Amino acid sequence: MPPKALGGSGAGTNPEQLFASGYAGCFGGAIGAVARAQKITTGPVSVTAKVTLGSVGAGYGIAADLEVSMPDLPREQAQALVQAAHQVCPYSNATRGNIEVNVKLAD
Repeated sequence: MPPKALGGSGAGTNPEQLFASGYAGCFGGAIGAVARAQKITTGPVSVTAKVTLGSVGAGYGIAADLEVSMPDLPREQAQALVQAAHQVCPYSNATRGNIEVNVKLAD
């Protein structure tokens, strides 16, 4: 179903939601890989991704917002893992320089 931004009803699953789901899963895996390499036990990790569609010139483009929660780690250590994961995540590498991606640690 087309999203509301393209005149659709917004019902059903759209490509932006599927991309967000894949990005969130991949980013979570990247955090796990970085944590294992650094011998860090993270505790629970949650990644929420939101992908939006908007106009870019005469066409359309997407933007992604990722919010990561790692409540068992000190904030500074969690932030360092998020930054490292953003460098190794395949989705982050595929989108770098192509779309706006905002990654933040949950409050």
